[in-house]
Amino acid sequence: MKPAKGEQLTIALTKGRIFSETLPLLAEAGVSPLESVDESRKLIFPTTMDGVSLVILRGSDVPTYVRHGAADVGVVGKDLLMESGDEGLYEVLDLEIARCRLMTAGTGQARTGHAAKIRVATKFVNVARAHYSSRGIQPNIIKLYGAMELAPIMDLADEIVDIVDTGNTLKANGMRPLEHIADISSRLIVNKASMRTRNHIIASLVERLGTAVASRRDA
Repeated sequence: MKPAKGEQLTIALTKGRIFSETLPLLAEAGVSPLESVDESRKLIFPTTMDGVSLVILRGSDVPTYVRHGAADVGVVGKDLLMESGDEGLYEVLDLEIARCRLMTAGTGQARTGHAAKIRVATKFVNVARAHYSSRGIQPNIIKLYGAMELAPIMDLADEIVDIVDTGNTLKANGMRPLEHIADISSRLIVNKASMRTRNHIIASLVERLGTAVASRRDA
């Protein structure tokens, strides 16, 4: 189903791996950019479906754009949703792409007791604090934006909380995964107000994406 005449629908996509894995799903749902995203410096792209446009953002910005209504729909990793919270939006579909794990990691063995305090480097401040606190540990959170593996090596932190895919980067830096926090995949989110005002087109998009996800799962 297309938007009504004059109606616009904006879909915010996360750049990088998630974007690459989202495009084929959107194509199966009838939504594709009209020009090559890789060869353009644009950030907003019209699509094959009238009234529907794509905007390409950093992952951490996608929930913000959707929450405040600048975008109606978004695709973002579950890790960032856990960190930012779900206020103002609905999480409507697990797209089952960009799978990985959110874990603690360090240079030593997993803790068996309740350490009084621990230094933790991460960009997932809220998730890390909740995880350690639930285990009776008071974390000293050190916020970083990248190269988390350096923190224990440089004695900046005792452990890190980060996304783990293959674990090869950890191993190459003398570290190992310790505690599993959550399984991560990309989710479709919708602005709560848009769900009411554009329900017909959003519900149709969710249904078609759900069908595409199911067909891949069953393949």
